[in-house]
Amino acid sequence: MTNGKIKIIGITDCGESVCAAAGRISTQSGTALEIFDRSMDAEKNAKLIAKVTSSGHTSTVEHIFFNLAFENVSVVVEQFMIEFRLASFTVKSRRYVDFSDSGYYLPDFKSEDDEKEYKAHMDSLFALYSELCENGIAKEDARFVLPYCFYSNFFCSLGGRELINVLRAMLFGRGRSFPEIYGLGKKLLEDCKKAAPGIFCDFETQYGKYTDTFTFDIPGSEEPDGLRESVELLALTPDCAERVAEFALIESMNLPSAEIKKIVSDPEKRKQIIAEAVSLTRSRALEAVCCTVRFNDVSLSTLTHFTRHRIQSIGIPSLASCKRDSYIIPESVKDNESLLDKYVSAFDKTASLYEKMRAKGYSDGETVYCLLSGNTLDFVTTMNGRELLLFMKLRSCNRAQWEIRTFSVELLQKLRKAEPELFSFYGPSCYSTGVCPEGKLTCGKAAEVRKAFSIL
Repeated sequence: MTNGKIKIIGITDCGESVCAAAGRISTQSGTALEIFDRSMDAEKNAKLIAKVTSSGHTSTVEHIFFNLAFENVSVVVEQFMIEFRLASFTVKSRRYVDFSDSGYYLPDFKSEDDEKEYKAHMDSLFALYSELCENGIAKEDARFVLPYCFYSNFFCSLGGRELINVLRAMLFGRGRSFPEIYGLGKKLLEDCKKAAPGIFCDFETQYGKYTDTFTFDIPGSEEPDGLRESVELLALTPDCAERVAEFALIESMNLPSAEIKKIVSDPEKRKQIIAEAVSLTRSRALEAVCCTVRFNDVSLSTLTHFTRHRIQSIGIPSLASCKRDSYIIPESVKDNESLLDKYVSAFDKTASLYEKMRAKGYSDGETVYCLLSGNTLDFVTTMNGRELLLFMKLRSCNRAQWEIRTFSVELLQKLRKAEPELFSFYGPSCYSTGVCPEGKLTCGKAAEVRKAFSIL
């Protein structure tokens, strides 16, 4: 096992010239192409970009694009990265790919005995994963015993401005407390300085003052068992149907507000307007409403599915705050007594290793790997109606991973109870559009699904 790396595998072919041209276009005469043609001097470009960005005008560096490959980094790095919403990711799926031989990250240990104990435990977890798969447990269920040190491989593409944000978080923000993330950040910055010196040459001085972690000390309290709901609808725009209908009419017809309110007051017309708004490819009117939701006891595996939705404001606690005694047990494992005992034991033994490492002085950034993918945490997110529609189309579908499907259906039930006029149109694609987009992978039960969601 060798710990992983990030490599810049692609960059905008005109490099920093486009950023420099963007910095000049607002103050210089000439067409866009004339200004671009005058922006071929790399040294002058670098000085201009440094001057412009130091004044806070970092939008100019959005014009340069980077393609990154992450090779054999821990899934902790993956989770850290996919929270950056202005980047694009494609990740090796744990639902379909066998991770028996993926390998795993090794922290720096204080002694050979500590390293030996860590390796022995992680090897046993991968052996259990293989045993689960060999006994007919689906990979999407077996993956819950994968430790959070297992290697992930993925691609990330992002603009220069978002790359600045990533590096700031890795080097000066929440990533700094994780040696793996911090080390990768240092190497990535070195490569960025070579590839785009105008943007990154004075990075430490220009962007070093950075705080991205909220801290507020209050006494903790243990919530009594049985009082937590899986999905808590914390806030929802009032009168959703009216807001969507008004937005749609103003956008499309620009009628006076008094006339629009009269039209919208008719329930049948309101229903027709909403039905059309939901059916549009560019369903901008749905953005007029939003909801804030707390999801409780979500496995780390399923958290990644939530995080991949880009148009949301998601707040995820540090992985170090995960409760070691809280974890998912899939039905497929519950049905096998022998495997169930081994499954539960894996979580108990991993929690025990965590306590040993903490007692020996290992930090949160080093013991975070003593989490299993089935451990759970809570998080909060705010989505607008348009993203909610996409979320429901994907995540309430029979093809969705079963855990996130359970959460999405429960959320939809709460939304329909609160605002039935709008959310009665929401559901999986076969329900909301009448067409299944899954092709050969369809569940083949579109009629049954549509019927079920019509009465949900």
